[in-house]
Amino acid sequence: MCLITPADLLSTFRITPDGATHPRMVPPTKIERFDTRYNRDRRASKPVYHLEIAMHANSFWVGALAWASLFAVATGNASADDQSADQTQLQHSDLSQYRAADGKLKPIQSVADWMFRRQQIIAGAELAMGPLPQTEALPAFDTRITEDVWIGKVRRMTMTMAVDDSDRLPFDLYLPSSVAQFVNVNALTNVISSPKLPAVVALHPTGAAGKRIVAGQGGRPGRQYGIELAQRGYVVIAPDYPSFGEYADYDFKRDNYASGTMKAIANHRRCVDYLAELPIVDSERIGAIGHSLGGHNAIFLGVFDQRVKVMVSSCGWCPFHDYYGGQIEGWASERYMPRLRDEFQLAPDKVPFDFYELVAAMAPRTFVSVSPTHDANFDIRGVRKAIPVAAQIYSLFDAPEELILLTPDCEHDFTKNMRMESYSIIDRVLQHTPIEPEPATN
Repeated sequence: MCLITPADLLSTFRITPDGATHPRMVPPTKIERFDTRYNRDRRASKPVYHLEIAMHANSFWVGALAWASLFAVATGNASADDQSADQTQLQHSDLSQYRAADGKLKPIQSVADWMFRRQQIIAGAELAMGPLPQTEALPAFDTRITEDVWIGKVRRMTMTMAVDDSDRLPFDLYLPSSVAQFVNVNALTNVISSPKLPAVVALHPTGAAGKRIVAGQGGRPGRQYGIELAQRGYVVIAPDYPSFGEYADYDFKRDNYASGTMKAIANHRRCVDYLAELPIVDSERIGAIGHSLGGHNAIFLGVFDQRVKVMVSSCGWCPFHDYYGGQIEGWASERYMPRLRDEFQLAPDKVPFDFYELVAAMAPRTFVSVSPTHDANFDIRGVRKAIPVAAQIYSLFDAPEELILLTPDCEHDFTKNMRMESYSIIDRVLQHTPIEPEPATN
């Protein structure tokens, strides 16, 4: 049984940074649709998309109730009678319940109920990943440009920025043709676009080339989604993942993070911070996309940063029990989450979170899972088990169509058809009319 300490709780409970929602339209057709709806007469009459926990006078009791509920989850703070009456643990694959302040399991009947469970999911994830760093004292970006090149009509600026007091993140910034020629290399933050442009965080798969893989380098086709989205008219930021690209010499043992996963989440949130500060970017229209390593990082970013309105994960996930038959050693390296080995004995039943929960935690924002039927890494059978579970929460938000599963007949790949379909969904969610894209090759 995994217990959440008060310290873990204090590090995880936070007001969601953004309450905006996007218009819903009918998505493209070639999808597997899941619409498992809650009984409507048991639902809130008007969904509340974000649970406000404001601790000022007129909402003190709301805040106190929320804190009491989460504190009970963290400490097992229930009476002996309550504990003897209800010893049932929350199951990662069952999103119909949450643990209330009295320690008892209660049915999720409203969005407010779900928000308590969501905070419990975040707390569980942080037990495995380590706490999300606080952002109040982050340094200035202090961006430094090391290269400025043109790729066709797109401009790519290679840069570094400060992500904390001791580390600089290498990344590429792609500027679409609509603004590329107007940017002064020394005054990027002074350029204003009217109207402002949408932006995407493009997260690369495993490979020594790091961030350049999303530009088509690295020797494998189908990974060039960074440059393709820039050609389509998006501002794109593509960071290196620690241990790849210009980050190849990153030393996980000497940083202040419990996992490479949490370090990456902090870096990728910093990328969103940077995009939101650019005058050319509409901070309400930011998405994330990735393949494989980048695929699950798009999920992690979407869970921990609600400013991201659409997440595309290609070949990026399945429940832990379905990952190589439950052999989760691959998730426990220093690049990922060493605590899965050191504290949870590589046992999926002991891991304090799972992807059923993470996918649901992105609701009601749009999530596109590109899950090939022959992916040897992330078993489609596990994805097909998890999507209907998460669909219950999307339906709770009246947003079942925003959970999209694409199942191409291929192996561990992000094919041209799937990329184009994913881009169309991003266009729809971020309300973008694409520039005539330069032709994709494969």
